[in-house]
Amino acid sequence: MRHRYFKICLILPFLFLVSCVSEEPIKTLYVSTNTSENANGSEELPFSSVEEAIEEASELRRLNPELPIAIKLKPGDYYVSHAITITPDLNGLKITGTSAKEVRIKGSEILKPAWIPFNENILVSSVPEHLDFDQLVVNGKPQILARYPNYDEDAHYWNGSAADAISKEKVASWSNPKGAYFHALHGGKWGGFHYTITGVNDQGEAILEGGQQNNRGSRPHVEFRMVENVFEELDSPGEWYLDKASHKLYYWPEANTNLESATIEVAVLKDLIQVVGTLENPVKDVELSGISFQHTKRTFMEHYEPLLRSDWSIYRGSVVFFEGTENCTVKNNEFVHLGGNVIMASKYNKGLQVIGNHIHDNGATAVAFVGDPSAVRSPSFNYGQFVDLKDIDTLAGPKNELYPRACVVDNNLIYRIGRIEKQTAGVEIAMAMDITVSHNSIYDVPRAGINIGDGTWGGHILEFNDVFNTVLETHDHGSFNSWGRDRFWHPKRGVMDSITTQIPDMYTWDAVKTTIIRNNRFRCDHGWDVDLDDGSSNYHIYNNLMLNSGLKLREGFNRVAENNIMVNNSLHPHVWFANSEDVFKYNIVGNAYQDVGLLGWGKELDYNLFPNEESMMKSQIYDRDLHSAYGDPQFKDPEHLDFTVAETSPALKLGFKNFPMDQFGVQKPELKQLAKTPEVPVIKDPSENTSSPVVAWLRNQLKSVDSPQEQSAYGLNSAEGVIVLRIWKPSPAVQNGGIKKGDVILKAAGQPVKTVQDFFRINVEHPGDEMDLVVMRNQTETPIKIRTN
Repeated sequence: MRHRYFKICLILPFLFLVSCVSEEPIKTLYVSTNTSENANGSEELPFSSVEEAIEEASELRRLNPELPIAIKLKPGDYYVSHAITITPDLNGLKITGTSAKEVRIKGSEILKPAWIPFNENILVSSVPEHLDFDQLVVNGKPQILARYPNYDEDAHYWNGSAADAISKEKVASWSNPKGAYFHALHGGKWGGFHYTITGVNDQGEAILEGGQQNNRGSRPHVEFRMVENVFEELDSPGEWYLDKASHKLYYWPEANTNLESATIEVAVLKDLIQVVGTLENPVKDVELSGISFQHTKRTFMEHYEPLLRSDWSIYRGSVVFFEGTENCTVKNNEFVHLGGNVIMASKYNKGLQVIGNHIHDNGATAVAFVGDPSAVRSPSFNYGQFVDLKDIDTLAGPKNELYPRACVVDNNLIYRIGRIEKQTAGVEIAMAMDITVSHNSIYDVPRAGINIGDGTWGGHILEFNDVFNTVLETHDHGSFNSWGRDRFWHPKRGVMDSITTQIPDMYTWDAVKTTIIRNNRFRCDHGWDVDLDDGSSNYHIYNNLMLNSGLKLREGFNRVAENNIMVNNSLHPHVWFANSEDVFKYNIVGNAYQDVGLLGWGKELDYNLFPNEESMMKSQIYDRDLHSAYGDPQFKDPEHLDFTVAETSPALKLGFKNFPMDQFGVQKPELKQLAKTPEVPVIKDPSENTSSPVVAWLRNQLKSVDSPQEQSAYGLNSAEGVIVLRIWKPSPAVQNGGIKKGDVILKAAGQPVKTVQDFFRINVEHPGDEMDLVVMRNQTETPIKIRTN
């Protein structure tokens, strides 16, 4: 023992000496807009540009590959001449500004026009021939590229849309439409299309080039259209137009703009920072902080690639771009007035952290994680495409390492993104694994706040986010939106039923890890609060507050939704598989389930609190919710968005547990102070309703007769029965001479029907595929036979 102790005593001091010797002091390079001669990057003689500092850092690393280097930016505006590229030879580099309020990196140039009058309102100036820009910024405010119809901040689509945007009559009024941009929503409002007008054909119609921005194409929407970059449409203050042939800039200044003292900038770069390595030689530990990134060109006409079978296509580029990186950080920055995607992790990225940033008023997506399709086994790239089962790779998980994983988006304030591109999100995830999105406030966006494009490969955690005022310009989405058109999914439902019956766990080949959605607050007034669309599988959804439009679970497998609150709304189970294994329990809902075309009612639906007996009994017809209850959940302070339930709430007796109501959204103090919160919903109290609620049954809308007025209108002997308010034509109860709109159900299976509760109770007592009814139709009692399955 004495010998071993003696050896340790000798070794430990040596290791301490080696450790001390190997730690070199950080070499700090300073940059300032106040230039000086003989600049060497010291604090006293700082470099005048970021490019100089990067060049010096590369040279220092060439001489000493282990030297720690930091670049410090002093207050000022830094106009970069080209995108700054950071490669593996600069591992560990930190670029830090004094604060995002003081330090700005810009993709623009300062323009000093020599204005002369063109007419009473418009000025004109020559510009340097090398300039090609699509953003003009005056005193920090982006101006409006000449457009039709005129810009209206409060207009619903495109800040102003018109069906005749490129009508023959409109096109004929332009002397030279070549180079104009035509923007239109997708025919189903699933995103936007963008085109360049290249000329006019013999019929007087605009010749369009583009429209590649959606993965499920359609004709441009006939109504929601806008055109810009047309000289004749320069007809209101704040608008401008660049004649690229003559190199002349035309501008109608806003009132009270002093152009003699104004700072005028034009965007010339589409990206600012490119952090690029490879899987074999990644860029590591780069940090960007305390900087405002501003003024880049729009990218809607760049090359787009489909994101598997999701509805999305995307431009694989961004203002700050990461590919082949490990443990890089973007924190405490501002990103504003940028033309395209803001931050993207492309292909291999591990451990990227996006923390505490203020991201607003930008052209496309805020933060995107996009893997390489080569990592996907048997990929398909459009809704209608598929790989035949006999040819599918049957191994689970990714095929290679070219995808983002273990990345974090935390404590960011994101709003007013997608200002030009509509198929965008606050956070987009596609072909990635283990992405954590937490404590972000995301609102005022044209589409989803958070979007997951596929099941590959799950493991994501979405928690404590505040996502609202979404789907403002699109349709059929949610504040959260996802797809799962993975290997098991097939565009023909019958084929997919056969495949998933044959291989019930096939969804786990791609969705290998469970995605967790917990402790978030969602509100969507134009879709669903949470929308798990085609095939989304392997989700655990709990402790979420959904303020308006409920939870949609379309065909998929193994979704467990528990302990959620759905204000004024409910579960929307759409076209479930017979063996979906879905679970819905311990939830508080504000309405009956809104089911569509189910082959089965999941593994377990029970212990839920409904607002009234009618809504609860609907699912009991199918032997679900047998232990559920109905009544007032007794929310403590809903007027202040506190939906904690009181100790006497019947929900607690069912197993519901309160969860925190004060942790949603960004928590960083300076950003939390700026962040909005969602509109408080007006709670529909069933006990105060003066009329019976409308309840969906086999996708038909029913309600109890409850007034003398209804008794008179339908010619009834008493104010009793169930009114068929609306039918769904494919419903089995409608087919072959079944129920019609305006019928009043008086009897079912020979028993009197006074209320919806009676009708549902009779359904439970008489299971089977058919049922005899007596309905009041055209004020005549009429016997009919309906199918119930």
